[in-house]
Amino acid sequence: MTMTTKFTRTFGVEHPIAQGGMQWVGRAELVAAVANSGALGFITALTQPTPADLANEIARCRDLTAKPFGVNLTILPSINPPPYEEYRKVIIDSGVKVVETAGSNPAPHLPVLHDNGVKVLHKCTSVRHAVKAQDLGVDGISIDGFECAGHPGEDDVPGLVLIPAAARQIQIPMIASGGFADGRGLVAALALGADGINMGSRFMCTVESAIHPNVKQAIVDGTERGTELIFRTLNNTGRVASNTVSREVVDILKWGGTFEDVRHLVSGARGRTVYETGDLEAGIWWIGTSMGLIDDIPTVGELVTRIVDEAQDLITGRLAGMLAGATAAVAS
Repeated sequence: MTMTTKFTRTFGVEHPIAQGGMQWVGRAELVAAVANSGALGFITALTQPTPADLANEIARCRDLTAKPFGVNLTILPSINPPPYEEYRKVIIDSGVKVVETAGSNPAPHLPVLHDNGVKVLHKCTSVRHAVKAQDLGVDGISIDGFECAGHPGEDDVPGLVLIPAAARQIQIPMIASGGFADGRGLVAALALGADGINMGSRFMCTVESAIHPNVKQAIVDGTERGTELIFRTLNNTGRVASNTVSREVVDILKWGGTFEDVRHLVSGARGRTVYETGDLEAGIWWIGTSMGLIDDIPTVGELVTRIVDEAQDLITGRLAGMLAGATAAVAS
């Protein structure tokens, strides 16, 4: 049995599940495994040092799957910005038909992507930004609740409120992100008005995820309380794993420090070292509160099958049984 939603129909996948872009994690092996499972995976463009490297990574992914996959293009303000137009050209020239945009206004990229038949799924952390993206003409929304890893925005609205609030104003396909790790979450997201779920932390902790086993085991061993919120005072909140580095960042900023005071602690190179060497104290690394729901390291195929089966069993079993029981009680 398959679950058909606006998301699966629009983006051409079997299951209403996506693996969003993750710096240093969204590589060909993981993305291809997600695609082969029937879900939608995204290569993270800026994990690749150059546009040419991205072209090679897309080619590697194509060698591993014949199913659809996308590329994440995160657009962030920077003193020395990456060559976004060159990365975008590689995406188009490589024949990729789905792009996940995040971090900033996607408007500058939409005309050329749409002119080349590329659908755009835009990641937002608030209803107002989701509505604006819909008005701009994106093809789908990924709405991030406060539970998520990475940057949850500054409104601190959890998914239980954010998803239905967005669903009241979003007509295009919308998937929910932040705190999702199993079939219960998928059913909840659908009930709240979403058309599927986006998972990052849960896909990090799979066999095909190319991060060090120590990191995966730390996720399995961790709880929902094992994260820190950094950059709060800078209005650039980020949710990361709690370790000596992230706690030091929180303390420095809490007592009036500036970004320059923590720059050496939060560099991307240090975070990459965590994923590559397994040294959990080497830098900050991203993880969401869904860590508390993750207790194994399955293959991607096993994980997606489990989530879909659990969701279907909940809908047709437990929830349908409640309705049947209510109907029987009324009849009697």
